[in-house]
Amino acid sequence: MVVVPLANPGANPGANPEPAPANGDTETHRWLRFAASGSLVAGGILLLSGKPRAGLFAALSGTALAMLNQQETVRTWWGALPNLIDDAGRVLGQVQGVVDNLDSQRQKLRTLVGR
Repeated sequence: MVVVPLANPGANPGANPEPAPANGDTETHRWLRFAASGSLVAGGILLLSGKPRAGLFAALSGTALAMLNQQETVRTWWGALPNLIDDAGRVLGQVQGVVDNLDSQRQKLRTLVGR
């Protein structure tokens, strides 16, 4: 049986009960995250309610706020974008080859059945 000692914050008055924010998450970053998510939700609601211009504007502003909050992630994705585009082009080329192969097989079957 394993016994794990648990810290009692009430027994140590000098201890800080609040954990340190992770990844430099300050109050400003939290409010920026709340504003971005609120704008995105409002944009979705406006789009669904039949107000496309207002919904698009709210969604774009929410996206811009989210990108400001996650600048490092945006830089990483931007750096990976050329590789993703190359991969997508390669996959589309393979799909095109399969479709061409199926078309040629269909033509062969049609000539055999048509006789």
